[in-house]
Amino acid sequence: MNKTALSVNLNKVALVRNTRHLGIPSLTRAATICLEHGANGITVHPRPDQRHIRTADVHDLAALLRQWPDREFNIEGNPFQNLMGFVTELRPQQCTLVPDSEGQFTSDHGWNLAQDADRLRPLIAQAKALGVRVSLFMDADPSAMAAARAVGADRVELYTEPYAQSWGGPTLQQQTDRYAEAARAARDAGLGVNAGHDLNRDNLTWFLRSVPGVQEVSIGHALISDALELGYAATVKDYLRCIDAAFAPAPSAP
Repeated sequence: MNKTALSVNLNKVALVRNTRHLGIPSLTRAATICLEHGANGITVHPRPDQRHIRTADVHDLAALLRQWPDREFNIEGNPFQNLMGFVTELRPQQCTLVPDSEGQFTSDHGWNLAQDADRLRPLIAQAKALGVRVSLFMDADPSAMAAARAVGADRVELYTEPYAQSWGGPTLQQQTDRYAEAARAARDAGLGVNAGHDLNRDNLTWFLRSVPGVQEVSIGHALISDALELGYAATVKDYLRCIDAAFAPAPSAP
């Protein structure tokens, strides 16, 4: 089994930068250090209000990633807002479709395909025709995975905040079993599996042990928070260590 890829979400670097007009911290510098120390890709979520990632950032990072042909650029967003313009112009390796409203604080739920499938289908087809892999941000609902495949998605990104919130509590095993079942259902439907939201150095290894077959994790808030203390290089190396540990002999449950 291939090890899970680590994509570093740089939204919070941009958020700090935007508090002043000095251009620091630099997103391209952050991305370069992360890539130099083993990150498999870079993720951004350019919201319409540009509260963190700005249009110029997406273009700058796309240009940078072209210098790293073995790494991936993942652009997230709502395809009914501003995402498809970036996808059409820049053709990243992957776009992750997220059902956020314009003023939403952070992503906090997956797609309701019973409601949104007809609107999503032509946009998914458009992205795939450009050679862009399409991942749908989804709750860990096994019954929804076949519908995600039917609408044309290549992968799903399992929304992992409920798992993260259960960490160290009595519902941890119940949550990990639910995510494992959803991942199995996705793979059975012919989908690849990504995961993200509130994964961190404490809970990442156990998640990947419990939910085998995850191809990519996208981590931003926790990773950038750790980097404030450890630096980008050491932080990326430690997240890669957590991923490596998931493929080592299993420890006892936490």
